[in-house]
Amino acid sequence: MKLNQDCPDPHFSGEEDALNDGEINGNWTPQEKALHEARLKAKAKRRQRKSSRNSTSESLSETGELAGGDPHSPKGKVGANDRKSRTGKGRGLPKKGGAGGKGVWGAAGMVYEDEEPDARDPNYDESSQGDTVYATVMPEVDEKELEKTVNPIVREYFEHGDTKEVQMLLKELNLGSHKYEFSSLAVSLALEGKASHRELTSRLLSDLSGKLLSQSDLARAFDKMLKELPDLILDTPEAPQMLGQFIARAIADHILPMSFLDCYKGKVDCDHARVALDRAAVLLRMKREILRLDNVWGVGGGQRPVKHLIKEMNLLLKEYLTSGDVLEAEHCLRDLEVPHFHHELVYEAVVMVLESKGDAASHAIIKLLQTFWKIGLITVDQMNRGFQRVYDELPEISLDVPHAHSMIENFVDLCHQESVITKQLRDACPSRSVCPPPYLPNKL
Repeated sequence: MKLNQDCPDPHFSGEEDALNDGEINGNWTPQEKALHEARLKAKAKRRQRKSSRNSTSESLSETGELAGGDPHSPKGKVGANDRKSRTGKGRGLPKKGGAGGKGVWGAAGMVYEDEEPDARDPNYDESSQGDTVYATVMPEVDEKELEKTVNPIVREYFEHGDTKEVQMLLKELNLGSHKYEFSSLAVSLALEGKASHRELTSRLLSDLSGKLLSQSDLARAFDKMLKELPDLILDTPEAPQMLGQFIARAIADHILPMSFLDCYKGKVDCDHARVALDRAAVLLRMKREILRLDNVWGVGGGQRPVKHLIKEMNLLLKEYLTSGDVLEAEHCLRDLEVPHFHHELVYEAVVMVLESKGDAASHAIIKLLQTFWKIGLITVDQMNRGFQRVYDELPEISLDVPHAHSMIENFVDLCHQESVITKQLRDACPSRSVCPPPYLPNKL
């Protein structure tokens, strides 16, 4: 077979010769004639593309752009990162002015200006336009979780008494529309507590007024408690009188308006609420009026004078020896709120035994001290301190009670048998041989 010099492809040349021979002989079928025309057109297109690439290479070589290029790059690429057009069209400049391509946000050094938001944008939000301010948003405390959140704060306040700390903790909470309920919860806990707790609660409400609580919040809280009095008296029978004192103290501290009581005249059907309002009205009409209400809850615990505490403990012991009611004595001692001064009760009780006649007082005092010891109301330190004071002052007591030594020995033995005192404290009791009787001058 003879190769065609014009076409390097031998297969193509052979087929073309066969077609030419068929055309000369005039034996072409219509299908062969159409195939021949298609091949001629394809050949013409290949020649056109080849001539176009040659002209582009020549123009680039004239400008020196081919220097350093890879002659074996596919499809005639000059550089892998070249952004110039490879079609041979245009002026040979980078596409999109150098700002196009994958991962490119614009030309180097380009500065974008602020664009006005488009109202036709699907993501356009009219309420979010303007300066954006980010702030920590606390969710509002749920009504069901309010009591669990507030009660620990109030109980801890009863221990430290710092109103500023309570104010700081409340600022961190979003009480929202339940803000007034803080006052009612605090007063409810105070009703179940001691007199000192009620005094602390009155001070807390006064300090929070105008900062976290308004007069309307406090009025709403007391109004709620007046309606809940039938339930409150189940746990605190004195709740109506105490609530009346809270209302009177709040009016005296100017955190409730003076017209608060007038709003309920002739409009109260509950007997307990009427008792509370009458109590508040009576306190406000008392002599010295508002100045007297500063001590409506009395003086708490360690703030009382020592002489007053001694007098109260003597009265407590005398009432107990008369009635024999241990629970009442316990209630009175707890109300004094002076656990650090319980050694005085022990001292006064032992002295009463020494000054008494008969064994009735001795057995009653042992029963009282034994009960206080078992329930932990009087600690071992306070018990030891009270007995030790009696031991130290025994010589002076013997001036009024000549048989004090023998009586204290018998009493101490009974206390040890009933597990009121320890063996060490019993052994520390002075005997007559150790402590001689006081000198008594002879009468003329």
